[in-house]
Amino acid sequence: MTLVAVSEAHRFMVDCLVHVGTSWKNAMSVADVLIEADSSGHFSHGLNRLEMYVNDIKRGFCISNAVPYIIKETVSTAWVDGCEGLGPIVGHYCMEVAIKKAKATGIACVTVKGSHHYGIAGWYSRQALKHNMVGFTCSNSTPLMCPTRSKDVALGSNPISFAAPGNDDDSFVLDMATTTTSLGKVEYKKLKNEKLPKGCALGEDGNETTDPVQALKVHHLMPLGGSEETAGYKGYGLALLVETLCGILSGGDFGPNIVSRLEDKKNKSLKSHCFIVIDPNCFAPAFQDRMSDLMNHLRNLSSVDKDKPVLVHGDLEKAKKEEVLENEGIYYLESQLKASAELAQRLGVRPIKEFQKHTPTPIATD
Repeated sequence: MTLVAVSEAHRFMVDCLVHVGTSWKNAMSVADVLIEADSSGHFSHGLNRLEMYVNDIKRGFCISNAVPYIIKETVSTAWVDGCEGLGPIVGHYCMEVAIKKAKATGIACVTVKGSHHYGIAGWYSRQALKHNMVGFTCSNSTPLMCPTRSKDVALGSNPISFAAPGNDDDSFVLDMATTTTSLGKVEYKKLKNEKLPKGCALGEDGNETTDPVQALKVHHLMPLGGSEETAGYKGYGLALLVETLCGILSGGDFGPNIVSRLEDKKNKSLKSHCFIVIDPNCFAPAFQDRMSDLMNHLRNLSSVDKDKPVLVHGDLEKAKKEEVLENEGIYYLESQLKASAELAQRLGVRPIKEFQKHTPTPIATD
């Protein structure tokens, strides 16, 4: 693995996006989301996704400088058109609207159609923490999930993120796909030449596989929980819940109607998102104290493995970000840097500059 300064990785992302016509401001915002993913250990959604964004812009599938707008609103709701813009730009706009309305009314819900892949969902839910509020977001995605008992895909990995503030900048941040794993993490397993855990994906024959190469031939992921015997229907239900809040509520494409970028390279693959913000001051007092009490109780539970303490969702990502800060950079796989160098050559931008080579023992977040 190779260490790259955070500023250098960010610079490269911005240069690539600007080269294909993205404004500097929008490129900076998108790069912020991608860097946040890599800094948190979610390498499937950081530098690994840059080329996808670049290609979508070049093909005209995504309007990099589109300006989303509100179609209809009330004091606590908004229905937004993303105007086929970059997902992180659309998502940031919608979350700002939700936060502003929640400050005024106590709770807000914003749903948007006509967007694109918006990166890690946790980026948006965590924006509410800056205002000591609770944040929630979810997004539909390209059909990748085979519903329980099905060999055919019909729903996406449909991520969910929920963030609740505690004291002293401590927080509970859930960020999860409703499939057992995301397609990006299958791709990352392939890059690392590692097997998939059981219950993640189906192969070409419709049976479960642990081979990422086989899984990537058909892109058939299993719901969170795996097979029916291990309650995979719960993940299926969660994915359908997300689809209802996103595609159905927003009037956007939903489920099997979302174009698969893997099968159709001539049409746009548009996504929908939902954002909810709650001001806890409108409810019982001392929310943050009570939240911290619960999180600290959970962390102090007796562990089945003395070397692996009980954690709260978001702890691993926080530890990874502290590691990145200490190292003054992010460790990338050689295969990632090779792909980035090839992208730089195609675009004619300055490639990523490495400043140290080392093989660490990184904190795992998969």
